[in-house]
Amino acid sequence: MEKLEFNSVVKEHSNSLYGFAVRFLKNEDDARDIVQDSFEKLWLNCEKVELSKVKSWLFTCAYNAMINFVTKRQKMITMEFSKLPETFEVLKSQFESQEVVERTVSILPPLQKSIILLRDLEGYSYEEIGEILKLSPSQVKVYLFRARNKVKKQLQQLNILQ
Repeated sequence: MEKLEFNSVVKEHSNSLYGFAVRFLKNEDDARDIVQDSFEKLWLNCEKVELSKVKSWLFTCAYNAMINFVTKRQKMITMEFSKLPETFEVLKSQFESQEVVERTVSILPPLQKSIILLRDLEGYSYEEIGEILKLSPSQVKVYLFRARNKVKKQLQQLNILQ
């Protein structure tokens, strides 16, 4: 990959890669760092990465970096998770419905969270997600089904869905 091709790849994929990272990490500065690191790794490995596979390579690189980042952060900081309010009325006064859904998605395991973000928010196909996360399309479908069920069940427990 030459310099012009690399610049083209950056222009083409930086926004979607950043969107994926910021939705996953919920922090714009951390997302920028992940995206920058991913493009730096691409530049260092540009001879090894085929131009036709660069998108999945970048998203895989970013995904792995985010998992490592979250793992390190969890080890460094001992967090006490606050309990969700018991009634929806208390919750409703604190958050809007979209924030509740985002919070529910954020508690999913990293793999399921990534699949929901890539499929439902970024619009990637099962095959593309499979390439990014090194899964088969059928595995992606199963994980997506399970993630959606977890979100639905959580929202039902909060009386948001009937």
